[in-house]
Amino acid sequence: MPTTQQISPTSPIGRDTRRVDGPLKVTGTAQYASDYHFPGLLYGVPVEATIANGKITKLDTTAAEKMPNVRAIFHRENIGKIFRSTLGPGFEGISDERRPPFDDDIVRYYGQYVALAVADTFEAAKAAADAVRVTYAKEKPNVDTALTADDEPAVVPTTFAPTPREQSKRGDAEGAFTSAPIKLDQTYITPTETHNPLELHATTAVWDDSKLTLYESTQSIFNTRNVLAQMFGLQQENVRIITKFLGSGFGSKLWPWTHCSLAAAAARQLGHPVKVVVSRKMMFQTVGHRPRTQQRVRLGATPDGKLASLQHDYVFEHAILDNYHEDCGETTAFLYSVPNLRVAFGRARRNIGSPTSMRGPGAVPGLYATESAINELADQIKIDPVQLRIINEPKLDESLGIPFSSRHMLECFQLGSEKFGWSKRTPEVASMKRDGLTLGWGMAGCSWIAARFPADATVHLRDDGTVRVACGTQDIGTGTYTILAQIVSDKTGVTLDKIEVALGDTSLPPGPISGGSMATASVIPAVWAAADGAISSLLSIATSTPGGPFEHRKPDDLALQDGKVFVKADGPANGVPFADILRRANLRFLAGNGRSESTFGNPKPKFSTHSFGCHFVEVTWQPEIARLRVSRVVSVIDAGRILNPLTGRNQIEGAVVMGIGMALFEHTNYDPQTGAPINSNLADYVVAVNADAPQIEVHFVDFPDKEINELGARGIGEIGLAGVAAAITAAVHHATGIRVRELPVRIEDLVA
Repeated sequence: MPTTQQISPTSPIGRDTRRVDGPLKVTGTAQYASDYHFPGLLYGVPVEATIANGKITKLDTTAAEKMPNVRAIFHRENIGKIFRSTLGPGFEGISDERRPPFDDDIVRYYGQYVALAVADTFEAAKAAADAVRVTYAKEKPNVDTALTADDEPAVVPTTFAPTPREQSKRGDAEGAFTSAPIKLDQTYITPTETHNPLELHATTAVWDDSKLTLYESTQSIFNTRNVLAQMFGLQQENVRIITKFLGSGFGSKLWPWTHCSLAAAAARQLGHPVKVVVSRKMMFQTVGHRPRTQQRVRLGATPDGKLASLQHDYVFEHAILDNYHEDCGETTAFLYSVPNLRVAFGRARRNIGSPTSMRGPGAVPGLYATESAINELADQIKIDPVQLRIINEPKLDESLGIPFSSRHMLECFQLGSEKFGWSKRTPEVASMKRDGLTLGWGMAGCSWIAARFPADATVHLRDDGTVRVACGTQDIGTGTYTILAQIVSDKTGVTLDKIEVALGDTSLPPGPISGGSMATASVIPAVWAAADGAISSLLSIATSTPGGPFEHRKPDDLALQDGKVFVKADGPANGVPFADILRRANLRFLAGNGRSESTFGNPKPKFSTHSFGCHFVEVTWQPEIARLRVSRVVSVIDAGRILNPLTGRNQIEGAVVMGIGMALFEHTNYDPQTGAPINSNLADYVVAVNADAPQIEVHFVDFPDKEINELGARGIGEIGLAGVAAAITAAVHHATGIRVRELPVRIEDLVA
């Protein structure tokens, strides 16, 4: 177990800290993947299939190839060899869409790339792509929204590993449900949702002889390197991925998509750098989405609210060829105490592009179903929904039979109830009014996994008094640059403005993916150890440099604080700046290296590691004009020590707004005739915007979890979204009396 670390009174840890990369972003200095320009740069625009099921019978590129400034139209016959990648150990070689682009003439989803136009300008490439004529043997696509599980074996392949379809089981769930005096059996549906990060997916590919560099919009630079190395038959050291800044990804940029390899293949063929930027419309088709889910939840309980049985059976859509898994049962088995439980899933193949992770994959739609069911059960037996959850609070993780490393759900319920004013709630439908509006109050619990991925880091103490920390992870907009600077500042006492953070390059020490809310937890031990190594070297140099102020001391006599070395017995008042010591020793810098081992996927964990929390929501309902608004949200999160409350609150606030979009707006519709996403733009795909954002109050209970890392910090990027939709639909029912079980809530649901 990691030792407890004392935080210095002057440390930025635990204090509101502005993003160190903020000035670069607001001044436009920060370079994103599509901002890179090189001599001879060419532009690629994919040609998309206009059917969702069928076969290419003819591809006519004649007119396109003759257009001005066009360099080539690439297709199956001339793109060159692109190999299929395979999954390696750990998180090596992950890809949701395994089929290499142009691998055959079969079209399996609308928008599938069938050719690539490359030209001297983007405009010329777009015109050429539009001029390519494709003839198809078309078949009717299957994009049905009614999901029935395909007939599959008990264990099925998924993106990461073979997975049993019966995920968790204890006791006799069916028998206990049958004999339970109180029963609830309902089905909950979440729609297809499309990621819409501000930054479009983009790749700029550059070859230097047999070495490939990609300037890439990715949440996992090392995995992207590993996949592209396989696809082009290269050694990993001959592939470099650079992602200095990312305009968010919400999971859609975790794994490489087909435009990455197309850009690389075109650049290889033409001997010029090639840039491919995925259009907003294409982002609804070829770079993943949250799949549609259909979840049946059965609860058996006693009249006093004690759960006797919980059954969670869910089905989700996925692609014809691929095996993405939407783990809706991720939290079901441990969130509440119940002696009889069964969680199982099925899959329904559709003519769609591969689904992929979307902020809080699995748990977010899963918790919408299970938390909605808990709320319905509370109404059915007339118990306050907070009290029902308290009654069923587990003492340990009953799915694994081990204790939680840290679980403070009850404190979250207590603080959330107090801050929201939950005691003033009257349970009767439409019983609460304010300013002529009907109020609805609802709440839900939430959880998200906490763990570490492997990570390496280096820390350099330099002779100009600055410090450099480097790790090959990436900052996806969540504040990783700032967190690393805070950690190093805490260890060395050097102010943030004198700390350089190097991220986003596979030439740096290997770092974790920015997914699963695990990047921060993963890098802390590595950076901590690297800083300790650099400081240890510094103290040794301080005592071994002839004529130095500490020449006759032992390293154990010394310490580093506020950037100065001093004798512990004398205190820091007369400390010597470490830069002076390095210059006296004629050293440009001293380096320390650190490593963090992975805890994710540990087959024999001693503790169950998760974050927890709850959301309390108020909606206002104006039946005269059928106007529904979310007016107030209080979120309380138990995510270990919060290193930066400012960016932490920002993460939760953004997640809550995304939860409002999930509950009230977001859904992707497919045309049943063509298989095309109908609302594939930001005018018709409605997301929550500033005008929809209510008053949001965020609180952290701030209990360090030392099983995760030295600072006790867990990730917070995804838990803020989990549970929000269930709290909103509970509030909608409280205001209107209408129980909505299929998202998003529509006005038609409320006025029927």
